[in-house]
Amino acid sequence: MASLFETLDFGPSLDIAAHSAASAGTNASQLLENQDNLVLIDANGRAVILHAQVERALQLPNWPRGHVRLAVLDGMGGHGYGRQAAEAVAAGLLRMPACASLDELTARLDALHAQLQQQFSVPGDSAHAGHSHRPGTTLTLLELPAGQVPLLYHVGDSRLYEITREHAQVLTIDHVPATAFAMQGMLDAREWWRQVHGEHRPQIAQAFILGNAFADPQRLDDALCALGGAHLPGFLQPLADRRALAVRSEAIYLLATDGFWACHRPQEWIARWPQLLGGAASAADAVHALFGNYRTAPPPGLHLDNLTAIALRFGTGRSLVNIDETALPAATLLPF
Repeated sequence: MASLFETLDFGPSLDIAAHSAASAGTNASQLLENQDNLVLIDANGRAVILHAQVERALQLPNWPRGHVRLAVLDGMGGHGYGRQAAEAVAAGLLRMPACASLDELTARLDALHAQLQQQFSVPGDSAHAGHSHRPGTTLTLLELPAGQVPLLYHVGDSRLYEITREHAQVLTIDHVPATAFAMQGMLDAREWWRQVHGEHRPQIAQAFILGNAFADPQRLDDALCALGGAHLPGFLQPLADRRALAVRSEAIYLLATDGFWACHRPQEWIARWPQLLGGAASAADAVHALFGNYRTAPPPGLHLDNLTAIALRFGTGRSLVNIDETALPAATLLPF
């Protein structure tokens, strides 16, 4: 049966494909609940999300022609109701009007976070991290207004990658304890990279709905902390959470949840991606190759998890500018 994602029309200048699975294992998929979600709204306002782990499509009213929204979400099952949290945010993204500026996108998403946080709050819930009953979800979103550069909004430890034949560069910062330590000057670029990209550390310091524990790892603040500017050490400042992206047509851009790098040496696995995905003829081919290789040649020390990915390529019909401002900082290219 064809996926509903294949029925979407993103126009002649965007090539987009997506897939989500409880896992890529042959038997594990019968055991895992898929707490991931994804949102795709095409250039005509037709949308597809997951609800109760099943693809659902609907037509959005008054959606501006040519405007596209893409997002991946990873519900936090350890706090309970992870799937429901991701579904609630996905549904909220369908209600949220198309945004033409970064300020508007930020304001609307921060408001959605506050609204859902109140909705999921439990009377007497503790603000201490580890004792809160609030669920959470990652959210890595691209807003693509017609004729404008893409807008990024990022919370959590899902990621956006830029992949060519030569490199797989991460364009987002994981919201994890190591990032909090780097913000406090306790980790340099090499050590931050080793802990975040060279090892499997499933802890998280911020999630949509849940809140953040950047200031105090033992206590949750309700608000989301946007990482950018003065909040960040110099080696992370090019990767601010909320920014306009410069893109190029020869690259594949991959929005993905952390099941794809939940292994002992994740960077060794991701190092395969330029050869595996960089030369893909289409976004659909890239998604097929990613899931297929994960299934047939999984990385060593794999921790089975949900897997969700959206691949996109920008055609020459969209505004393309130099990519230098979003290049991975040189300090993070060091081998480990």
